[in-house]
Amino acid sequence: MIISSKDRDNKESEELNKTLSEKLFHNLCQVNLQRFAWHPPFYGGNFTDPANPFPASVLKWIAVLTMLIDHIGASSLLYLLHGTKEGSLYRIYDILRDIGRIAFPIYIFLLIEGIEHTRSKAKYLLRLGIFALLSEVPFDLAFFRKPFHWENQNVFFTLLIGMLVICAIKSFEKELDTLRKGAGKNMSPRTFGIYRFILYTMLIVLGCCVAALLCTDYSFVGVLAICVAYLFRRNPLEAAALCCLTLLLSSPREFFALGSLIPISLYNGKRGRQPKYFFYAFYPVHLFLLWCVYLLLKQQGL
Repeated sequence: MIISSKDRDNKESEELNKTLSEKLFHNLCQVNLQRFAWHPPFYGGNFTDPANPFPASVLKWIAVLTMLIDHIGASSLLYLLHGTKEGSLYRIYDILRDIGRIAFPIYIFLLIEGIEHTRSKAKYLLRLGIFALLSEVPFDLAFFRKPFHWENQNVFFTLLIGMLVICAIKSFEKELDTLRKGAGKNMSPRTFGIYRFILYTMLIVLGCCVAALLCTDYSFVGVLAICVAYLFRRNPLEAAALCCLTLLLSSPREFFALGSLIPISLYNGKRGRQPKYFFYAFYPVHLFLLWCVYLLLKQQGL
């Protein structure tokens, strides 16, 4: 078959136009991603679906509201119970505490998302540290009725220790990668895996011991749950489920933490609109207000 020069020119023109169109589409996508998108979710495209309704901001609101419900039960209602475990008021208390179990796994999920996407891990750690210190007195007032209760520390300390362990793991991951390409290139995969397992176990155990010694909220179990969620982060629902099952080590009530799987499964990988420091400040502020409620209840003789 003989192809005329005119047909050949038309074909080359079509291919050129197609190439130019593809380049233009690619450039437009790049511009749109840089202007409007947050970072892609670290869990990967197989998990997040842009059609899902919940950005990170909605997950934060769910965590904040369920935490508030939990703390109303643990602070105000617990005071009104006066040590009794009977009656409708105690059943309400139980329901509020069960709902509150949803909050911590979501906070763990968001912590790991933040670690993967933050531009400065040092600033992230500093924020957690500052609000851990700012929250300690309100935490002690709300739950122990005195400004300093050394036997328990607030959950920001748990998140801070968990993040320090994860940062250490990520740092050693780079060192291990360098070792594998260098002196360890002749090491068998099994030996290398054992070496990595021992190293990570030591770091996690160290973090758990620090949490237990400081008596942080959720203690060593909280740090262990954070580390479990991080290590299985590529399979998010599995990671969240394992995180919840790990929390069962602290209390059978943590079974209700599995409710967090529903909002996490609806996460779309986007940041959403959110005030920068509101969710940090909410923790100490609401605890202080709960202490004020306690004072009012006490003043009324309830």
